[in-house]
Order: sequence, then structure tokens, then C-alpha cells
Amino acid sequence: MSRDDIIEAEGVVTEILPGTNFRVKLTNGHVITAYLCGKMRQHTVRVCVGDKVKVAMSPYDITKGRITYRNRQ
Repeated sequence: MSRDDIIEAEGVVTEILPGTNFRVKLTNGHVITAYLCGKMRQHTVRVCVGDKVKVAMSPYDITKGRITYRNRQ
């Protein structure tokens, strides 16, 4: 799978789960489970409930994703 196959979507964090996992509600209404990408974990980017985030998902499993960007407010 290449980088071109990744599906990107925007959403809002609705719940913080254990193990740096998050419940994210996408703009189309779907709710997925997402985790932080490596760079965000390395630079200790804090993600809170209500933050708008950009999520990258695999086309094979669209119920899970990776948070790649947190929008500043």
C-alpha cells in the first residue's frame, strides 16, 4: 500500500480512551477509533476533547485511523 491509498478526513475528538487512543467523530457522521502518529507522540502534542483533527485511514479498515494533525484554535 502506498501513500496514495490513504484516506484523509477531518473530525472532532469526542472521547479520550486509554493507551493514547481517541474516539473521533468525522464530518460525515461516522465515529472511529484513532491513535496519535509517531511525530505527534515524539513532540508530545496534546489532544483534548473538542479538538479538530485530521485523520488518515486505510481503505481496508475505515473504523480505525491515525491522527496526523491537530488544528489550532
